[in-house]
Amino acid sequence: MLRFISLILKGIAMGAANVIPGVSGGTIALITNIYEDFINALKSCNGTAIKLLLTGQFKEFSNHVNLQFLAAILLGVVISIFSIAKLFEFLLEKHPAQIWAFFFGLVLASVYYIGKTVSNWNYKNIFTLLIGTAFALAISFLNPAPVENTNYLFIFICGVIGICGMILPGLSGSYILMLMGNYQLLMVTSINSLFDFFKAISIGDWNVLSSNQEMRNHLIYFVLFLFGSIIGIIAFSHFIGWIFKRFHEATLALLTGFVFGSLSIIWPWKKELFHSDLFDRNGEPLLIGYQRYLPEIITSSDVWVIACMLLGIASIILIEFLANKSKV
Repeated sequence: MLRFISLILKGIAMGAANVIPGVSGGTIALITNIYEDFINALKSCNGTAIKLLLTGQFKEFSNHVNLQFLAAILLGVVISIFSIAKLFEFLLEKHPAQIWAFFFGLVLASVYYIGKTVSNWNYKNIFTLLIGTAFALAISFLNPAPVENTNYLFIFICGVIGICGMILPGLSGSYILMLMGNYQLLMVTSINSLFDFFKAISIGDWNVLSSNQEMRNHLIYFVLFLFGSIIGIIAFSHFIGWIFKRFHEATLALLTGFVFGSLSIIWPWKKELFHSDLFDRNGEPLLIGYQRYLPEIITSSDVWVIACMLLGIASIILIEFLANKSKV
């Protein structure tokens, strides 16, 4: 039971990370030493698993897919997404620099601990590290698409591509969705609409869909995104599992580079750049990128930013300390 609760908490942390554009749930999985187990569990969701399930061999199915592990992680992710989406929507609006700083510290400290998992830093692994860093840096300087795209096929593709970023350390699925122009639509508005739908149903409002066209549209977007995510996560987990099996050390070095390069995305001191002629559905100018900077004078607000950054670093150190203590 303690292990199950621990896995749920790790899933909650993964879900929270995935909500923040620039932070990857895969990074959290890698930090908390469940990444390879998570990939292997996803990879086992194959034809054999379907056959075992359809023939009623539930115990064999559970063992084949490591169901207890996978259920705990996914339960934590779902709990996190539905409880933290609204919270982080508020925090990113009211205190963006502090939120970015906390995750910057979190990711910065994790680079060291992830790098430690590579047993031999030879020139090949160092070169692989640099490739991963350069790739993540290049992505961080791309500008988001200026308008959201509600085409059904495009939303499905957002699910396929976005979920790959969500399980790949250092490459944030939320940030990829932002680049594709659909982060607000799929990770905030649609999830909140789903939450509002369940809330309406719970109080007996069964006509909520017939009376709310906008909610119907957002639920359709969510379902398409979900189907794309399921297909993407199964296909991508097989690919990652294959890479890990054949190039374990190089893969860890590449992932370390991804995580290190992603720090540019979540740099806390940055100014939002908006399009002068394009507006979102609420009439607000559309975000098209960031201008990063270092504060010339440290204000009280910057002190809080630094404090949040240190809190993020301390959180990783504490997680590692508790993980090592549990092994003793």
